[in-house]
Amino acid sequence: MLSGLNHLTLAVADLQRSLTFYRDVLQLRVEATWDSGAYLSLPGLWLCLSVDPQRKNEPGADYTHYAFSVSAADFPSLVETLNSAQVRQWRDNRSEGASFYFLDPDGHKLEAHVGDLASRLAACRQKPYPGMRFHDAP
Repeated sequence: MLSGLNHLTLAVADLQRSLTFYRDVLQLRVEATWDSGAYLSLPGLWLCLSVDPQRKNEPGADYTHYAFSVSAADFPSLVETLNSAQVRQWRDNRSEGASFYFLDPDGHKLEAHVGDLASRLAACRQKPYPGMRFHDAP
């Protein structure tokens, strides 16, 4: 049985550029580095950067993205930091909770989000998506 998300691995074109972004801008902790990769962490997250010569610095056309949690108090300063680092925004927020959608140096779609599943479900109960059904435990 699955017990949770183990880790995320992101293919990167330039390890040093991506390492600098995740360490200095997003403030992940660097755990280990090697010639073609790095392990970084946040509480509850293990992130692997892995050099892949096939990686293009272009975001995918779909909505697939990776969201990081941020507190409401820290959200404005994080957005300011991201804007100062001239990261590219890829979407405007259209849902409950403050969110900032941005690209990393390799075009991976990321999000900084205030809130959690419980707050999202509460908002959806007030204004459900078309066809939405809730599967509450008995």
